[in-house]
Amino acid sequence: MKSMFNAILTLALPLAFMACGGDAPDTPGNEPGGTGAESGVDKVVAVTSNLDIDIKTDRAVYSPGQKVRFTASSPIDGYRIRYRHGLETLAEADGTGTSWEWTPPVDDFTGYMVEIYLPGKDSETIHGSIAVDVSSDWKRYPRYGFVATFDQSKLAPGVIEAEMDFLNRCHINGVQFQDWHFKHHWPLGGVPGALMDTYTDIANREVSTDVVRKYIDVQHSLGMKSIFYNLCFGVLDDAKEDGVDEKWYLYKDSSRGTRDSHQLPSSWKSDIYLVDPSNPGWQEYIGKRNEDVYVSFDFDGYQIDQLGSRGTLYDYNGKTVNLPVGYRSFIDAMKTRHPDKRLVMNSVSSYGASQIAGSGKVDFCYNELWNDEASFDDLHKVIKANDTYSNGTLPTVFAAYMNYDYAGNHQGYFNNPGVIMADAVMMALGGSHLELGDHMLSREYFPASPLAMNDELRMAMIRYYDFMTAYQNLLRGTDTASETTIAVSCDDATKRVKFQTWPPKARTVATYARKVGGKTVVHLLNFLNTDDMSWRDLNASRVEPLLKTDFPVSMKFDGNVKNVWVASPDVHGGAAVRLPFSISNGVLKFKVPSLKYWDMIVIE
Repeated sequence: MKSMFNAILTLALPLAFMACGGDAPDTPGNEPGGTGAESGVDKVVAVTSNLDIDIKTDRAVYSPGQKVRFTASSPIDGYRIRYRHGLETLAEADGTGTSWEWTPPVDDFTGYMVEIYLPGKDSETIHGSIAVDVSSDWKRYPRYGFVATFDQSKLAPGVIEAEMDFLNRCHINGVQFQDWHFKHHWPLGGVPGALMDTYTDIANREVSTDVVRKYIDVQHSLGMKSIFYNLCFGVLDDAKEDGVDEKWYLYKDSSRGTRDSHQLPSSWKSDIYLVDPSNPGWQEYIGKRNEDVYVSFDFDGYQIDQLGSRGTLYDYNGKTVNLPVGYRSFIDAMKTRHPDKRLVMNSVSSYGASQIAGSGKVDFCYNELWNDEASFDDLHKVIKANDTYSNGTLPTVFAAYMNYDYAGNHQGYFNNPGVIMADAVMMALGGSHLELGDHMLSREYFPASPLAMNDELRMAMIRYYDFMTAYQNLLRGTDTASETTIAVSCDDATKRVKFQTWPPKARTVATYARKVGGKTVVHLLNFLNTDDMSWRDLNASRVEPLLKTDFPVSMKFDGNVKNVWVASPDVHGGAAVRLPFSISNGVLKFKVPSLKYWDMIVIE
């Protein structure tokens, strides 16, 4: 497959910086507020890119006032370094050597883009870029990753460091430890002060205590949270020997005839039997087991899992059990027991989502999506519902498994367009995607790794996570209450660009808009050459979107306009580019330089 990024980055786009009605002015146009045409604004330079310099930072996230340490893949003598928040340039400096430092402003919860570029007379070339997140708490802008294999091979020099280096480059600020535990009802491998060197997990895979501890140490050195995984109600078949009371179990009938269970392969340790998450005895029991975990490992919190709707269930006394209400009771009990530890709870197909988000005790909403939430519009519906449940206070992370059917029957690589399009929509809507870890995620059983990222997809992930981080204040800095509708049209029929306001439709460019901090942010999402409106890309069949360049658009827009700019993870390393524009009688006109998967248009 032809490299998407090479294809885009070889484009010379100076023509894209011409106003729709003629040449771009070098000075501001008429003052806003008149009835005639207004065009502007400041001098516009043509932007091209040759992203030949890779940049790294020493942490995934920074506290206010903390220095950022950068490392470049080659000397940057003769280049300029630019530090930006949105379109605004905060500072510039001459580049020297391969490493340097910068102290960002003390503003909390703020994203920045740092660019290495060469200026010309009327143009500039971007050679490298990287985002910086200054946030005192991960829960405002969670970027969640995972690890799922903990055998002793991970202790080989540099293995864990290399895995976490990639997550750090993508600014992952929290890591879920999947299937690290000894037993669901006894997660610790041993007891405090007498841990096993190695033990086996539910699938009889080896787990090394030293590997778990090293992952935590490396993650903490990078500013990441380390979160351990476990069900809220799972026990194995030997649970009675470990002190689990038979009166805590859940049953499929009121006469205790059949315990509810999650069936697993016969080669594994046990099926998983379900207990009542609201039972005070169980809450006390698992709370003590979690205490053992926290005493033995420096975990920051608990990723609570469930199994979705189980139908009608009964407790030991034959009473029906309301699981979602039980989930909230469980969250309350875990937070009361360890108030300084973080909690995240899975909502499988949105089951229990209102009770989980409404608890006020989880750091963000975490939704595992399946075929009943398979459309791109379902992503929006989930975010909108979570905003309602949390009164607009909690962002959404999607556990959404790409190329699922293909991964069940193939070994190889992910289909890049499927992954990139899903991420583009999730990020444009204000969500994020749990997908990056010690491999890329394709199955609900996190250790499975039938598919891998090729080099192009790895680079796309870097660009997309840079973009989500640098522009987090525009993408994730508000809730769906700020949504607005902006009518967009293309002024050149030969370009064959048809727009559709959200929700998306086949063979169109979907637009999604919000008002953010006095700005109007309009996202363009390219579905021009597809009828597939599912994010899942089940059979790895999504094709690359048609690249559209230099097309004029009109937007109905009420109000004054100072600046119009565009940024995209698909081009120029995500750098913001000012656009010439004109506005007259409530119609804003400008040209879009290029659209591959996703553009973000910002109107100030």
